[in-house]
Amino acid sequence: MPGRLEVVTGCMFAGKSEELLRRLRRAIIARKGVLLVKPDIDWRYGRDQVVSHDGQRLDAQPLPTDRSELLLELADRRRPEVVGVDEAQFFSPALIGVVERLVRQGLRVIVAGLDMDFAGRPFGPMPQLMAMADEVSKLQAVCVVCGEPAVLTQRLIDGRPAPADAPVIAVGGAESYEARCRRHHQLA
Repeated sequence: MPGRLEVVTGCMFAGKSEELLRRLRRAIIARKGVLLVKPDIDWRYGRDQVVSHDGQRLDAQPLPTDRSELLLELADRRRPEVVGVDEAQFFSPALIGVVERLVRQGLRVIVAGLDMDFAGRPFGPMPQLMAMADEVSKLQAVCVVCGEPAVLTQRLIDGRPAPADAPVIAVGGAESYEARCRRHHQLA
C-alpha cells in the first residue's frame, strides 16, 4: 500500500491537535499501529501526551526539535502503520526529509502545525510539508474580537500585540495568543 501525507494546519485555536487526535483514534479503532510524536519544548499540558485545548489526549513521544531523525528510529523500532506529528512548525527543516522517507516506506503520516507564525510569516517546515501533502486541511478559528473566521494567530505580550521582531518561538496558550481575522490582527 502506498504511503500518504496528510497535513492539518491553520492558526492557533482552530482545532489542529483535536483533528490530529481524531484521525489517530480512528486508526486505533481500525487496529492500526500508531506512533505519535511532539516537540520536547511543548510542555503546556504534559510531557508525554498531545492534549487538545478541549482536553482530548493521546500518549506521545517527545522529540528534540533539532533531532527529527529520531522519528525514523522510533518508527523502525515500533513498526507503526500511522505516524502523527503534532506542533510540526517547531521542528527543524530536517523533518521534511524524515516525513518523506516515512511516506516512501508506505506509512500514513499525519502532520499538524501552524502554517504561519504570529506575524503572518510561513512557519518552519510547514509550507514545504503542505506542498508535498496528498491532503491539506486548513482549519479556521473564531476571531476573539468580532466572531468572524480567524486565520491568523495574535501574540500578546502584557496584553498588547507583539512586535514583528519578537522571538518566533514562544510556547504558550490562551494567556499569550488569540485567534484573529485579518482585519483585527495587529503587530506592535
